[in-house]
Amino acid sequence: MHGGQVTRGVQFGIAEAGGLRNVGDPVELALRYNEQGADEMVFFDITATAHGRTTMVEVVERAADQCFMPLTVGGGLRSVDDMYTMLRAGADKISINSSAIATPDLIRAGAEKFGSQCIVVSIDARKVAPDRWEVFSHGSRKATGWDAVEWAKRAVSLGAGEIVLNSIDADGTKAGFDLVITRRISEAVGVPVVASGGAGTLEHMAEVLLEGKADAVLAASIFHFGTYTVGDVKNFLVSKGIPVRPV
Repeated sequence: MHGGQVTRGVQFGIAEAGGLRNVGDPVELALRYNEQGADEMVFFDITATAHGRTTMVEVVERAADQCFMPLTVGGGLRSVDDMYTMLRAGADKISINSSAIATPDLIRAGAEKFGSQCIVVSIDARKVAPDRWEVFSHGSRKATGWDAVEWAKRAVSLGAGEIVLNSIDADGTKAGFDLVITRRISEAVGVPVVASGGAGTLEHMAEVLLEGKADAVLAASIFHFGTYTVGDVKNFLVSKGIPVRPV
């Protein structure tokens, strides 16, 4: 989300650079995917941290009122109070990224207050060397110098109950997920890992679950622009022997 609307970019392209394409109203889209049988909806306010805003509470309230799938919300949440505000609005999970990097103990504080199952740490990773992926914050605009695998392990040790791994290199390209870093993080932590960034075909979805060892897969463009429905993806995954919740 950007400015209250759903957007899609490429490699975390931002509005200031003309890198975002408007998709539509978030609640209308959430209803569409709820009807298609999506397992979960993730709202990321991609510029909330950079511009000092919090994710819009009213959008979460509207979505929670009309949808029956779990909602994960992230963007600009810097305190336990911010988390509580979103949970009270109807979110089931809280996703933190830049705020977790700035204050890692926020992960522990959130987990102690609401339970680890509520705290998702979202990691934006970019390949910076042949065998190294670095963590970036502020919507991929700020390098941390941190190794992505080591940060995932630390986040889980602090209480994160789930990792969403966003590949900056693959984001919006529809060229496939980064299987290597997904597999490394999946093997390094004992909590679910959700792969994000690069979905373009049904085969990509199966690959990251099988070869990348992800526990779940997140996609945007292929659904927003009508390339596939959630049902299309689930039927294909079933054909590959991957267990899914039936539509």
